Amino acid sequence: MLRISELTLPLSHTEEELNAAILDRLGIPAEELVSFTLFRRSYDARKKTAITLNYTIDVEVKDEPAVLARHVKTTNVGPTPDTSYHYVTRAPATIKKRPVVIGFGPCGLFAALILAEMGFNPIILERGKTVRERTKDTWGLWRQRELKPESNVQFGEGGAGTFSDGKLYSQVKDPKHYGRKVLAEFVAADAPPEIMYVSKPHIGTFRLVKMIQLMREKIEKLGGEFRFEQRVEDVLIEDGQIRGLTLNTGEQIEADHVVLAIGHSARDTFEMLYERGVYIEAKPFSIGFRAEHPQSLIDKCRFGPGAGHPILGAADYKLVHHASNGRSVYSFCMCPGGTVVAATSEPGRVVTNGMSQYSRNERNANSGIVVGISPADYPGHPLAGIAFQREWESRAYELGGANYNAPGQLVGDFIANRPSTRLGSVEPSYKPGVTLGDLNPSLPKYAIDAIREALPAFEKQIRGYSMHDAVLTGIETRTSSPIRIKRDDHTLQSLNTKGLYPAGEGAGYAGGIMSAAIDGIRVAEALALDIVAQS
Repeated sequence: MLRISELTLPLSHTEEELNAAILDRLGIPAEELVSFTLFRRSYDARKKTAITLNYTIDVEVKDEPAVLARHVKTTNVGPTPDTSYHYVTRAPATIKKRPVVIGFGPCGLFAALILAEMGFNPIILERGKTVRERTKDTWGLWRQRELKPESNVQFGEGGAGTFSDGKLYSQVKDPKHYGRKVLAEFVAADAPPEIMYVSKPHIGTFRLVKMIQLMREKIEKLGGEFRFEQRVEDVLIEDGQIRGLTLNTGEQIEADHVVLAIGHSARDTFEMLYERGVYIEAKPFSIGFRAEHPQSLIDKCRFGPGAGHPILGAADYKLVHHASNGRSVYSFCMCPGGTVVAATSEPGRVVTNGMSQYSRNERNANSGIVVGISPADYPGHPLAGIAFQREWESRAYELGGANYNAPGQLVGDFIANRPSTRLGSVEPSYKPGVTLGDLNPSLPKYAIDAIREALPAFEKQIRGYSMHDAVLTGIETRTSSPIRIKRDDHTLQSLNTKGLYPAGEGAGYAGGIMSAAIDGIRVAEALALDIVAQS
């Protein structure tokens, strides 16, 4: 196969025009082209009246050596690189103790899958319920204000990523093409095939629910064992080596190799690990609000006359502002055509997040508008960031009416520093509901000041962004983990606890579905190689 890169065509080109461009780039007649597949398609919307599509295409031709010889000095035609996944080892014939994966979000899922595919028969522990049951419980909070602390947006099969936009792109370095493995497994589990080639692939919640279930069944067929509604309450560490786990059922599991993929909201587990002496340090994260605008406004601003084109879909955005008080304000987890969701996992607290379906056809666009903070803002204990989050989440609960409503304010009123008393043209999507008022008390003053300065500044990039009727919903606190469970760069084991592999978002090593999944693969490989080395 040969790979063509940097092939640019107008947005509304035909299949015939694409075929002709391929032949022209290769310099061959039509009968010499056997087939082609899309490897990547992105768009360039910098000139809204002339949006273009940029392709990377893998082609099969009849005389590959001859074509390569003609393009030996060019950079946009060459051999197709190998992006397939290669297993680093296989399980030995006998394994004294099975590896354990704690948590079944994107990181735990791919750690378990890779271990199962290599023959290690992992045990997977998930404190929450199966994805179907968990979905019912999550809707219970949204519709009936009934929170189940062990089954919600944060906890349960599929992890927090299940109730999100389902974004499958990341800026992490991926020299071994683990991301292609992730996408291929998702497609095998009934994800849309286009995620293999679009530049910003996403899936959406409803599709993710089915996919997670299919992937669990695959792991089970390969020898993995799942235990739902089983929370790890203690760890046994002897001479700096993990030796076992104690579950909430009282059962003890002997284990010398444990993947810790618990997500960024497993606060009780963080506290237990710290008490047992596992090395943990505080890390930066961000706090802020969810901002909702009409999706049509964002589409028109980003795509101009191209708004509504099926290839472009609902437009997203990425914004950043460096405020005069030294704080950075930026958009986070932008969800085109989505909804703002209740994402708390603890009673008496309000947390927001964003979610979209695959279609992204809801009326509003929403995004976190958040302010970066550091351990200097919550000094002292390594777990002080958790207390910081809880303080503001509890305050948001009270401001919302102490019934899981979220506090809200119109953007125009927030900028003018006056309470909101009624909605305008933008209807907030957060369920169970939004209580309008004054968001000033919902975050530290430095965050409020920075966001108030940033919103008009964002107007320069997206006309209408500071529109009066746009809605801010509070609060967003779980942008990432407030701690890092540090690990060795080479072995990927905890700095002071051998056999414990901190991984994914909860350990501070990922941010999103794709980066968490990739980290799960990396950790599974390191763990497998260590078992083989000890056999």
